[in-house]
Amino acid sequence: MLTGQVDHIIGVDTHRDHHTLAVVDPNGGAHATTQIATDAFGYRRMLAFARAQAPGRRVWAIEGTGSFGAGLTCHLLENDEWVVEIDRPKRPARRNGAKTDELDAVRAGREALAREHLAQPRRRGDREAIRVLLTTRQGTVVARTKAICQLKALLVGAPEQLRQHFRGMTTDQQLERCARLRTVPSHSAEHRATVRALRISARQALFLEAQAADLETELEELVLDAAPTLLDQPGVGVVSAAQIIISWSHPGRLRSEAAFASLAGAAPIPASSGQITRHRLNRSGDRQLNRALHTIVLSRLQHHAPTRAYAARRTAEGKTAREIKRCLKRAVARQLFRLLESAARPQNAEGPPPGSETQPEVSAASGSNPPSPAGAGHSSPDLDPALPHDQDAHQRGRPPLSTPQAPDLENHVPRGLMRDLPRPTLTT
Repeated sequence: MLTGQVDHIIGVDTHRDHHTLAVVDPNGGAHATTQIATDAFGYRRMLAFARAQAPGRRVWAIEGTGSFGAGLTCHLLENDEWVVEIDRPKRPARRNGAKTDELDAVRAGREALAREHLAQPRRRGDREAIRVLLTTRQGTVVARTKAICQLKALLVGAPEQLRQHFRGMTTDQQLERCARLRTVPSHSAEHRATVRALRISARQALFLEAQAADLETELEELVLDAAPTLLDQPGVGVVSAAQIIISWSHPGRLRSEAAFASLAGAAPIPASSGQITRHRLNRSGDRQLNRALHTIVLSRLQHHAPTRAYAARRTAEGKTAREIKRCLKRAVARQLFRLLESAARPQNAEGPPPGSETQPEVSAASGSNPPSPAGAGHSSPDLDPALPHDQDAHQRGRPPLSTPQAPDLENHVPRGLMRDLPRPTLTT
């Protein structure tokens, strides 16, 4: 918490064209507010306002450091200011429905005072490069899927001669044939229009598939630079590794592997009462990170021998397939977090950013690592981090991780062979 560490908290309510700042003291009282435009000159004015109204030790509590507040966050970090990320504060129910930008800025400052663990903003640089490429690739894959669905719908209603020609073909064969379709003047207007529509849809799908392959190649280079050993882990592909790096961001942002698992929604939530001890599923957190862990677990269950042996043993103990996958996701989160932290420490010897001594934590992570009936809460460093473990697993002993990499199950592009596809153009 910030009690006793700062003299002022500057809450910032971010918008596209302007930001609203409010200076709050450690007791929660608001002293000054202002509204400044969001440009390079405005960022300098905001910093000057803070130095005048909040001298001494101060911290900036900013909403949306990755969206509307990205520019201000970068400017403040370049000037060695302490910045923490705040989710949208809860607005208390008011009889008069009061809501202004000034009130939201004050709430942001008070929210930082009330939180036990504060979140550092995610870094830019290589991480931001990975994020924009991954986001673009996801949009490209979605657009390709829509183009294929459109082509399938056109084939369903096409004239019988065309429909019969493409019957029995795979999707890849239909795309290749449709991209080379031609018309002759003797064909009817309906036939010529259908052929043109099929050709455009097929070429669009092939072009998007080639674009996704190029983006994946660039992502692989960035991932290898950011975390060289991440792709060597069983079941970790380029897309999953990129998402893990985006969510993790940099060393020191998450104070423990339990916090990383909670951010991923892979840590069970205690739901005990009285004499009943139980845990419930965590459905919050970063769902894209949870999806990446799920993909890795599916790959290991098919191609990683120690993981398959663990699943067989837990099945014999009465665990369901879903419970086993949840245990594995928790264990994979532990393993990858330790790998990223240990690999990045030598590259960041200059020390943590200002304010990291408060044990920064993402807001979605509660920081707890409760033991679950499925064995997902243990974190003994003496055991193999590749698999979940219980109290008797240490006595049995576990084989080390196999060095060969399991095939990646990055199945976001349906039926696509990303590396071997030609690079078609949209010219007719």
